[in-house]
Amino acid sequence: MGDGNTAFTGKKIFFVHPSAFTQNEIIFELAQQEYEVYTVKDEEKLKRILKKYPDSFVFASIDETISSAKWEAWIRSVIGNEASKEIKIGVLSNTNNEESRKLYLNTLNVECGFIPVKQDKSKVLKILSDILNAGEARGRRKYIRADTRGETMTTINVPSNGTYITGEIRDISVVGLSCAFAQDPELGKNSLLHDIQIKLQSTLLKAEGIVFGSRMDETDKVYVLVFSQRIDPAVKTKIRTYIQKNLQSKMDVELK
Repeated sequence: MGDGNTAFTGKKIFFVHPSAFTQNEIIFELAQQEYEVYTVKDEEKLKRILKKYPDSFVFASIDETISSAKWEAWIRSVIGNEASKEIKIGVLSNTNNEESRKLYLNTLNVECGFIPVKQDKSKVLKILSDILNAGEARGRRKYIRADTRGETMTTINVPSNGTYITGEIRDISVVGLSCAFAQDPELGKNSLLHDIQIKLQSTLLKAEGIVFGSRMDETDKVYVLVFSQRIDPAVKTKIRTYIQKNLQSKMDVELK
């Protein structure tokens, strides 16, 4: 059975052997729509991961990397395995070949359809979004969050008495973040912080935030900041891009 937690946290979406178009256009846009998307370049390693995440979606680019016969065998092996039989599979194709459509839709009965990608990008995204929404891919959560604890290149600078105090970002989403400081800046609840400086690896961002509150995490005081409505849309895009890369890097470790 699937993990009941996905009703709250959402489901993982794997694109196996994505084409350059799918990677650069489709996956990027789905990440911007707050879907939890991953790329995988080893279909056999993915089979092992799917047993761990049995509520996932898989979209196979059937014109890429391996032969049609191997794609057919791979999909049969996933659907036919008790541990992964709940996986929802769809196929992406550069063509709209009738024979292929019949194979995947009528013979293999892939649940998420046969999607030609040589059409307008917006149409492909609409088809995928409809499929993912129908399958409750987002769950009840609205925003994807990345756990950044221990990442030395993920920091925040907040203004304090004419200078800046550097802290560690503990997690981040497009609506806010949590952070802790070696030197407590004593931020008041509901105080408005102008000119927050956020470093996400090599990406530097500026934002404005409101102190939502704080909590103790063992000996550390952790502040929760919510970005104000004046946040630049370009900053949101960069945060979502960072989160997708962060999650992908962790999945790559699992796939090894």
